[in-house]
Amino acid sequence: MIRHIEKFNSESWKNLPWKKFRQDLFRLQKRVWKAVRAGNMRKARSLQKLILRSRAARFLAIRQVTQLNNGRKTAGIDGKLALTFKERFELEETLRIKANNWKHKGLREIPIPKKDGTKRILKVPTISDRAWQAIAKYALEPAHEATFHARSYGFRAGRSAHDAQKKLFHFLRSSCNGIQKRIIELDIKKCFDRISHSSIMDNLISPSGLKLGIFRCLKAGTNVGFPEQGTPQGGVASPLLANIALNGIEEIHNSIRYADDMIFILKPQDDANKILDKVKEFLAARSMEISEQKTKLTATTDGFNFLGWNFKVQKNGKFRSRPSEDNYKAFRKKVKLIINCSNYGAIVKAKKLASIVRGWRNYHRYCKMDGARNSLYYMQKRAIKVFNKETKQNRHSSKKLLDQAFPSVSYSENKFVNVKGDKSPLAKIVTKLDRLGQIAPVFRLFFSTKILIKGDLSPSTSRLQPLLAESLSSFV
Repeated sequence: MIRHIEKFNSESWKNLPWKKFRQDLFRLQKRVWKAVRAGNMRKARSLQKLILRSRAARFLAIRQVTQLNNGRKTAGIDGKLALTFKERFELEETLRIKANNWKHKGLREIPIPKKDGTKRILKVPTISDRAWQAIAKYALEPAHEATFHARSYGFRAGRSAHDAQKKLFHFLRSSCNGIQKRIIELDIKKCFDRISHSSIMDNLISPSGLKLGIFRCLKAGTNVGFPEQGTPQGGVASPLLANIALNGIEEIHNSIRYADDMIFILKPQDDANKILDKVKEFLAARSMEISEQKTKLTATTDGFNFLGWNFKVQKNGKFRSRPSEDNYKAFRKKVKLIINCSNYGAIVKAKKLASIVRGWRNYHRYCKMDGARNSLYYMQKRAIKVFNKETKQNRHSSKKLLDQAFPSVSYSENKFVNVKGDKSPLAKIVTKLDRLGQIAPVFRLFFSTKILIKGDLSPSTSRLQPLLAESLSSFV
């Protein structure tokens, strides 16, 4: 058994069966998803208890918050920046004993400046609290993935901002008469700070022990004057809890939501005021309200910003998406700080620039990226001047470093293959016929372009029914 390991060192940690842990956890999550889809809540809750008691979930959660997450070196209220290997094993034992009755410590508050000059308070839990929240997320996420709306794309497994981008293309392209449509850019005022705790707890699909832990997590991050509202933004489970509270707002009207960022697509005959009244009523039930200053009605021909892109329908009816002005300025500021920094040499600058430029170009690879601005011509021109000033570099070595610092990423406008409907990575079973005509279970593919069944055979074929039933029953 793993808890009988005597030497708590790096070798013991690395030699843990991580692949088997991921397989065991994913198998349990699939069963939770399928039970909720079938409406069997009792079975779903019992499976969630298994996840809370799962050794695989505990070790994967600790690994997630101490090694993989970007904010892993952010200290909580206890001041701990990292855990030694021995402390990781000790935390696993603590989670094993107290997972069903977890008590949260206080949160460390870090002010983050916003665009409008105000500050947002980031509330960071301790490492142990973050590990428990990761386990809670493993149990809650598959249950609620089965209930989330198909046009919700933020912080969900198997979905990304590119899905929202492609969905907008489907709504506003010339064949859908996008030139006559309008957009409501919805902004929720202090969304994470004003979410009602009751709206989360009433919609939570979980056993009583997990529900109590989530309640304590919410109470640990309350704001002064609002004891029944808010979810801490620095928590691992916070985006999932926000999705649970806002789920259903998409049904008010044709819309696309990415966490708390949302737009409504209006046809010429739609009444914007009626839609906004329904949205206000929905948000008021969750103790939230619309920001009147930032919420606006825009014609598609005037263009609008969403998720770092600027979307616009041209006069000829063609749909275009480009990096937004604010997104480009923020990216340029990062590049400028590295290029002009005198603490780094050209080789170090090239390495630091490569990850930033590659990430920016990958995010925008389904946009229209031609032109001097988006091709980063002037940034490259400035970078090679700085590289050439170094005595160790010549024009040939500087050119090589420039190619490393600005890696090329091919773009294909609006070519992203969108997720189909409400499909999820947790949807396991589709059938595939092998050469002998028998059925083998494989992962369900998201996209309708994949051909799974060969010939004119069908799952409804009489000789395939017993095999199909046997395959399906083994994953319930």
